[in-house]
Amino acid sequence: MNDSVLQTVPLGFPWQTVDPFLFCVHHDDAYPAGNERLGPVASLAGRNLGQDFDPKLPFRMYHGQVVPGFPQHPHRGFETVTIVRRGVIDHSDSLGAAARFSTGDVQWLTAGGGICHSEMFPLLRQDAPNPLELFQIWLNLPSADKLVEPHFAMLWNEDIPECVFEDTAKRVTRVRLIAGALDGRRAPSPPPRSWAARPDTDLAIWTLALQPGARFTLPRAKHADALRTLYFFAGSTLSVDGEEAQVKSGMVVQSDRDLVLTAGDGAVELLMLQGRPIDEPVVQHGPFVMNTRAEIQNAFADYQRTRFGGWPWPSDDPVHGIEAGRFAKHVDGRVERRPG
Repeated sequence: MNDSVLQTVPLGFPWQTVDPFLFCVHHDDAYPAGNERLGPVASLAGRNLGQDFDPKLPFRMYHGQVVPGFPQHPHRGFETVTIVRRGVIDHSDSLGAAARFSTGDVQWLTAGGGICHSEMFPLLRQDAPNPLELFQIWLNLPSADKLVEPHFAMLWNEDIPECVFEDTAKRVTRVRLIAGALDGRRAPSPPPRSWAARPDTDLAIWTLALQPGARFTLPRAKHADALRTLYFFAGSTLSVDGEEAQVKSGMVVQSDRDLVLTAGDGAVELLMLQGRPIDEPVVQHGPFVMNTRAEIQNAFADYQRTRFGGWPWPSDDPVHGIEAGRFAKHVDGRVERRPG
């Protein structure tokens, strides 16, 4: 191991992360055609519906029973960043916000003091497969912001910058900026109380795609104490400053130096998570992430008492119908619609 790569870990489920991130999950499901209820036409016999996470199967229902996904559940004390690579997600929450978002879109949700939401994966195509691939990243909040007002935001595909670089052999690397800045371009603004919204946290979430043989110099972070992890999740071989990396591995790398990434004979894809650490105690119990055990107990008590605003939807697993396109209904009633 060279001194640019500090640690290497295999990519399991979920992926290990470092402060200020809590974890990252990579969902990659080969859903078949959908039925009239927007669930899979394939038989679900023998599955542990409601807890269907079998990694050996081509697709999972997760906590869904008819439509795959995650029916209503609470969160407090952190943020979820959901990056869709393929497929469709229907969001509904206790604030009254709702959305349908798909390939290339990102949802950024500050749970703060408490929110309930559902994330369902409707299978809209009835005559073709419905593949779904996404990252969901949990980003911590500092103690000062653990109980802020929840905030729902959409970062639409069309608004997310993509930086394109050519090496001397004209091989291309593409970098999409979900958070942070590169080459004079900046990602859309994160929610206002996010760790990413602070100007000194050096937070970056990028996806990188290298053509076969492409060579790309990943520039150093602005702050030497930023922690940076590269997740090599797709491709054949990759060299990081001359060290060969194995696909399905995560590498904690030096952030205070430029790193040369070189793809092998096949295309390579990576996710990069970077940020200065919050450096506070983390106490997690299920969907709640706080600083102390007493705060976790308070979170459960508050949820039992208030249900974080209640659930305004007719079911725990709402979907938005087969005809709805990409849209977001915000808490203030404003509705955005996007093509596709």
